[in-house]
Amino acid sequence: MYPEFEDDIGPEIVCHVYDPKTGMKGVVVIDNTALGPGKGGVRLVPDLTVGEVFGLARAMTWKNALAGIPFGGAKSGIMAPGHAPNKVELMRAFSERIAPLVPSVYIPGPDMNIGENEMAIIANTIGTPKAATGKPSSMGGLPHELGSTGFGVALATEVALEHSKIPLAGAKLAIEGFGNVGTFTAKFLTEKGAKVIAVSDSKGTVYLESGLDYNILMQVKKEKGTVTAYPGAAVLAPSALFEAKCDVLIPGARPNVITDKNAGAIKARVVVEAANIPMTSEVERSIEKRGILVIPDFVANAGGVISSYVEFSGGSEKEMFSIVREKITKNTQLVLERSKGDTRKAALEIARERVVDAMNKRGTMKR
Repeated sequence: MYPEFEDDIGPEIVCHVYDPKTGMKGVVVIDNTALGPGKGGVRLVPDLTVGEVFGLARAMTWKNALAGIPFGGAKSGIMAPGHAPNKVELMRAFSERIAPLVPSVYIPGPDMNIGENEMAIIANTIGTPKAATGKPSSMGGLPHELGSTGFGVALATEVALEHSKIPLAGAKLAIEGFGNVGTFTAKFLTEKGAKVIAVSDSKGTVYLESGLDYNILMQVKKEKGTVTAYPGAAVLAPSALFEAKCDVLIPGARPNVITDKNAGAIKARVVVEAANIPMTSEVERSIEKRGILVIPDFVANAGGVISSYVEFSGGSEKEMFSIVREKITKNTQLVLERSKGDTRKAALEIARERVVDAMNKRGTMKR
């Protein structure tokens, strides 16, 4: 199949789909279903590769296992521009082609350039609400706009601060990115007394030592299109956020923003990875060797996939927040208890143990 990707965990299925009428080309990678049907988003990007989708599917295997939900790992994508004029037609064609896999072995969700409207198309085309998660609330969905991922990041931050013996009230935060994840992370943490002193977006970093007001941040972002319009605050380069003197640094936007070139300038005592792959594992280790606690991405940002599980199970918004709280808190604590200075290694060990145990029980583990 694809020997360069194969190991004792997966992948189980690599499915290429094509529709000659629309020109839709897509791929689904179902990595492992030992714990349940493969769960992972659909992305719409022109330069999609099988390798990229496989890497994301494997990440979902570990994320779902660590989250403690009955989902395996999967991912899919369509090769087209994010703002393709025929996006609706592409989604319908994609939905029709993947229907034999959904939802028995694959459950799609939103990802890059794909949102609740596209999830509605999948569910309507396949003919069951269980065909996708992240649907509009009118369809019984729990859209990511409720803030489940940011809520989970906030909970992971609370656990990390407690572990580091740093009081949450008055803790200084620097947050990269003020989109869905960053805004809700700021909201939930400031409600508990933490102080956001720096926030960045694509236009720059806004810094205020006395603390930025969440409601004003939201207002200026909505009205001016950038947090740098915050009145009375210093405006710095986007990269300056990573050098802020703070208790917690939360990279929450782009991948690989912390590198061996700027990692040494980090002054935070804790780094909580809200974004996927904000740095390589090698950079993580270099930071941890300086005594900085790192909460890995698939530990901290699992609130979204936990919300997907609650939606798939027919749960309510209230139940979703309760289950996210329970699982993110418990699993972050477990990782910190297991860790000996390498939190990613500890988290991966826990996730792999859960997957291998399930595979052994099903008799699918290679001997």
